[in-house]
This record gives sequence, C-alpha cells and structure tokens, in this order.
Amino acid sequence: MNFPWHIVITLAWRNLWRNYRRTLIMLAAIVVGVWSMIFMTAMMRGMVDEMIRGSTSTLLGHAQIHHHLFRDDPNISNSMPPPSARLKAVLAQESVVAWTQRVRVPAIISSERESLGVSLVGVNPHAEEGMSFLADSIEAGRHLESPEDKGLILGARLAERLETKLGKRVVIMSQDPDNNIVDRGFRVVGIYETDPSNIEKQFVFTGLNTAQQFLNMGEQISEIEILGQNYRDTDSLIAPIQQAMDAGLSLEPWYEIDSYLGSMLPMMDGFILVWIVVVFIALSFGLVNTLAMAVFERVREIGLMLALGMRPGAIRFQVLAESLMLLTTGLMLGNLLAWISIVPLESGIDISAVGQGLEMAGMSSTLYPSLKIKDMFTATGIVIILGLVASLLPAWRASRLEPIKALTKT
Repeated sequence: MNFPWHIVITLAWRNLWRNYRRTLIMLAAIVVGVWSMIFMTAMMRGMVDEMIRGSTSTLLGHAQIHHHLFRDDPNISNSMPPPSARLKAVLAQESVVAWTQRVRVPAIISSERESLGVSLVGVNPHAEEGMSFLADSIEAGRHLESPEDKGLILGARLAERLETKLGKRVVIMSQDPDNNIVDRGFRVVGIYETDPSNIEKQFVFTGLNTAQQFLNMGEQISEIEILGQNYRDTDSLIAPIQQAMDAGLSLEPWYEIDSYLGSMLPMMDGFILVWIVVVFIALSFGLVNTLAMAVFERVREIGLMLALGMRPGAIRFQVLAESLMLLTTGLMLGNLLAWISIVPLESGIDISAVGQGLEMAGMSSTLYPSLKIKDMFTATGIVIILGLVASLLPAWRASRLEPIKALTKT
C-alpha cells in the first residue's frame, strides 16, 4: 500500500490549527527568534564590514608589496625599487581595481609650539583617488596637486595639538638611507578630517617625489598598495602578482598585515553560528512543549488511527509535518520581517553617541547593517534541522502508543 502522504499532510495542517491560540503564540516566538537572529547578524556583519572597509581605505588596501624586511623594521633602509614593467603589466589586469606606490617613514613634526612623532607619507595624489581616504577628506585648504607638490597635509587633530593652521610652516625631521638626520620646512596647504579620527594624529602627506628628494632616496619607495575586487577574495588577486615580483620583495594580504582585523572574519562566522544555535535552543523548549501538548490532547484519536490500520511511521511523519509546517511558516514571516526592518537601515545608522569607543575599534560613527543571503539560508537551515530533531521525541512517543490503552484513556 502506498504511503498516504497527502492525507497525513492534510491532517497535520488541520491539527496544527485546532488550538490556534497556542499555535499563534509559538509561531510568534519563532518569528521573533528568526528576526532577532538575522537582525543581529546583519548588525554584526555591518560592524565588521565597516571596520575592514575603514582600515583598508587607511593606507592598507587589500594587499601590499614591501621589501622583505620592511614589516619587521619599517625604516628607510628597507625600501625597494619602483615596480618593474612586468609587475606593472600584472597590476593592469582586471582583478586589480587600483594600485599606488608610496614612501612611508617615521618622522618628527615640529611647529613653533610642539613636536610630535608622525608617519610621513609621500603619495601620488592622482593614484590615491579611490585608494585611500585622503582625497575625500580635505576639510580646509587644498589637496596635493602632483607628486612634485611641496605642500603638506595634516590631520585636524594633529594641527590642533601642534597649535598650527593652514598656511603655517612646520618642520619635518627624519633619517636618510645613510642614517643621517634630514630636516625640511613644509607649508601646510591642507587639513583633513576622517573617521576614525585617531588617524588624523598619525599621518602627514606630501608629494611622492618631494618625499624622495627630501629623504635622498632616489626613486626608491616604501610600499605598493593594491586594491582588488573583494576584500574576502585575496587569493585570486595575489597569485599572479607573486609570479611577477622581483626577488627580495614580499606580498601580503590585508589580514596578515593587520592580524587583529583579519581575525574578525572567522570570529564573526563563529559568533553568528553560536548566536543562531543559542536562540533556537531557547525556542525549541516551546516547540517541544507545543507538540507534546498536541499529542497529549489527541491520544484517543491517534489510538483510533492506529486501530484502523495507520502505520506508526505515518503517525511520526504527521507530527514531524506539523513541526515542519510551523517552522516553515515562522521562518518565512521572520525572514520577511528581518528584510523589511534591515533594508531601510542599510543607508546608515548614526551611532556617534558611542563614537569614542568606536574609534578604538577602527570604526566610523555610522553603522551600515549588511543583510546577506548566506546568513538567511544558514539561519533557515539550522532552524529546520534543529526543529525536526527537537520534534523527534513527541513524534516517537505518539507512534509508540498502544491502540487499546489510547482508546480507553479518559
């Protein structure tokens, strides 16, 4: 005899709504639980994405090329030659969105009132557009006009600490490749502001050629920053570049350069999984109780179906079908509610009230929730699997009832 699928499914749906108040309460709990899973996941994804976007636009990029000793000892003696023609050809491929070369050295900046340690960065202003925050962060004055520009751009907080301003002259002091002290006066031509604002106290910018002349470096540079299509997929970006590099150079992805930032992605994936499991474990108690009560109320009915010849497997399937219908309905409504509540917020949430704490984590004062289809499928899959597992006990107990005892039960 064929298994009566359509009959069992019809009975399961009707049984689910016999006690509609209990079903609606459980359904509401599942909807709120699924919504909270996805909403919190989107918020956390947004926080991590913002941290990584902010850091990769802060002179980090998706990968960097250095002299092989530069990471351990970032001084001017560990600089490298400009990219070869072979390397430039690889950097012109579609997998590379943009790239730039820089000089970056530790230095001392002095005004007439204060002296502070900074990082002097020589840049090509045209190549920096789209690579870093600098071009879009000028709040006063002007941007650098060319690699030969002899002006200096300071962060707003650094200018405040130095008690200097636009148009003033400051002195930069550093070392050349022969370990001789070099110093030079620069006129402040621009002031930038950016999130997180602690960057404003760290970096000062001038033209690339100007920095090379000041430091007696010739054509040597400190680093090449590379921006790819996706910060999550750096393997396809790095492989062809490594083959084109000269000996003595090292290529490292962003998550190796900033190991703290790199640890955020696997930690976030683990957190999301734990969060979903914990929320549903709490929901599963209510689900098991709902199904157990439904079975208890229908003991005589189940006994009658068994006495009339329905197989125990059909009884188990019926209870599991009730659970699956309840879970599926809750998941659809919960996912819809999450989508409705998250999409309007993707334009940004102002969280400047906790801005100082966010600066320590490398985040800006605006949070952009990130709703990913992968996370919705993950939550859906885990809820269905764990829900069916939690429903096995009530289903097993229903199928194990003895027809005579069940029919005589009052």
